[in-house]
Amino acid sequence: MSKKKIILSGMRPTGKLHIGHYVGALENWVSLQEEYQNYHLIADYHVLTTNLDTSNIFEDTIEMAIDWIACGINPEKSPIFRQSKVKYHTELFLIFSMLITKARLEKNPSLKEQVKALNLPTITYGHLGYPVLQAADILLYKGELVPVGEDQVPHIEITRQIADFFNQKYQLPEGKLIFPVPNPKLTNFARLPGLDGKMKMSKSLGNTILISDTPDDVKTKMKKAFTDPEKLRKGDPGNPDICLVYTYHKKFNPSGSEEIKAGCKSGSLGCFDCKMKVSEKIIDFFAPVNEKRKELEKDKNSVLDILVEGEKKASYIASNTMSEVHQSMKIG
Repeated sequence: MSKKKIILSGMRPTGKLHIGHYVGALENWVSLQEEYQNYHLIADYHVLTTNLDTSNIFEDTIEMAIDWIACGINPEKSPIFRQSKVKYHTELFLIFSMLITKARLEKNPSLKEQVKALNLPTITYGHLGYPVLQAADILLYKGELVPVGEDQVPHIEITRQIADFFNQKYQLPEGKLIFPVPNPKLTNFARLPGLDGKMKMSKSLGNTILISDTPDDVKTKMKKAFTDPEKLRKGDPGNPDICLVYTYHKKFNPSGSEEIKAGCKSGSLGCFDCKMKVSEKIIDFFAPVNEKRKELEKDKNSVLDILVEGEKKASYIASNTMSEVHQSMKIG
């Protein structure tokens, strides 16, 4: 039997997740569990790159872990762990920081977009170097594939560059290479638009539907969703291709999406009815997830136990990797 390829994926702990997180990442992670050996990182150190307020980080971590497990991540197969509890992340980050130039990091287009989006007057050393920390996260577990959206591909290029440089500079006896050079694994449905029509669904923009939202919450939020501005009332023909509600139909109501498209174009389907139809589909889609979520919320200590167990497994793997790093570099 061939060895399963290793995948490292993770998120910053931001609390309860929205349906964009599910479509863009979680759904893919769950589907990969059988074919690959997955490790799931709660990237709490990465929070510090853009926000030094850590007052809610523990609660946000637990809430996010609950969503992961409720959506189908099996921690027995796919360990879930906090980055800050595996100290080798910071050591490997320090070593990797010596292998890449400031100029190379400044060329990262994802960083430029983030600085612009957050309107940051300056950036910290840690923010500039967060793709290097991401490289340490991936390579510490010898990740071979990284599930990402297209906007994250430049980060993976930095990881590939660092892995290749280290392998050329430092090797184990008999020329054994320590790190694989990982490849991005693009998701098929990488981004779900926000309710306001913006391409990114984000809690900071207030344009989300949470996975854990009640049916009434879903319907209330969907009522405000952006639609074709030329379709003002029922009877007006619309253009579903520019309507985000139709985008939601294609994901959560695939068997009925062609009927919705035809009704929109002919004007026989009004926007309110269209929104309520997809609301019901979203509610039904996440109903099993929220049943499991309610059970997990009753005993959050059990969720913490899952993280601690995952951290033991992650630390064992990371310790072995760092032993090889120390041996190859003749330090430590």
